[in-house]
Amino acid sequence: MTASRPVVWTATQLAQAVVLGQLELHYQPIVDLRSDQIAGAEALLRWRHPSLGLLPPGQFLPVAESSGLMPEIGAWVLREACQQMHEWLPVQWRPFRLAVNVSARQVGPGFDDQVQQALAAAGLLAEYLEIELTESAAFGDPAIFPLLDALRAIGVRFAADDFGTGYSCLQHLKCCPITTLKIDQSFVAGIVDDTRDQTIVRAVIQLAHGLGMEVVAEGVETPASLTQLRLADCDAVQGFLFAKPMPAAAFAAFVKRWRGVTMNVNEPTTSCCVCCKEIPLDAAFTPEGSEYVEHFCGLDCYERFQARAKAVAEPVTTPAAGGPTPSG
Repeated sequence: MTASRPVVWTATQLAQAVVLGQLELHYQPIVDLRSDQIAGAEALLRWRHPSLGLLPPGQFLPVAESSGLMPEIGAWVLREACQQMHEWLPVQWRPFRLAVNVSARQVGPGFDDQVQQALAAAGLLAEYLEIELTESAAFGDPAIFPLLDALRAIGVRFAADDFGTGYSCLQHLKCCPITTLKIDQSFVAGIVDDTRDQTIVRAVIQLAHGLGMEVVAEGVETPASLTQLRLADCDAVQGFLFAKPMPAAAFAAFVKRWRGVTMNVNEPTTSCCVCCKEIPLDAAFTPEGSEYVEHFCGLDCYERFQARAKAVAEPVTTPAAGGPTPSG
């Protein structure tokens, strides 16, 4: 569905979406640039509308905010993400953190209790959870810092999302319990050709490191952008260069494949994402592999992948010397 296509639904339908099980989380990997391993994921909300199909958050979260539904939806996201992380624990992805976006409307009295209850209900250690706040929510109200400090004390980490697009106060940046800055994709998109974006990204990384914070760059889509981020000493990245957000089962299969092969994402590729270039060919014939490539990599990429798999599966043979030759 394109952004220009009208979306016809009501706030009442959205309110019922949680009860009816229409909301779901997709997961986008976060890649550590020092180990080149998947060190985490961001949980991203989707609404599987019964008639409109899968809706991205930009098409319904603004109404959720304005209609007062965000606390309820946000609480569901937190519980669902913690439960999913608990289900992934047996595969022992370490180190690994799951980042969950939290609305500013959720962060208030009782928020620390809500987080601890979600962790307890899922049987999940706090060290696996990272809460993402918008820049304005993270730095705008020092009154919430004690709440965040209480959660930091038990191991929860906090990230400032879309950093650089809000109105940060450096005094608050010095005092708030943020552990990670996420550089907004608007700066990452121009990092190859725009020296101003390069300067901003390098300055943010240097500032964050000086304050003892990690940096994640969002919206990485090209090998050239990745190279610039490596040169700037960025800690981790996420974006379509690696994978689009995907359902939990597809994400687990993706991590397994990633950890089973050496990923060389610095080489230029005509694929839409790295997985299509590096995924083992026999994975195309497994349910998980074929579902991922077909549904999450785009038609052109899927066709290239299938052609490559077919070429390997059906090698060209030549007749033995002196043997019969095929008729014309």
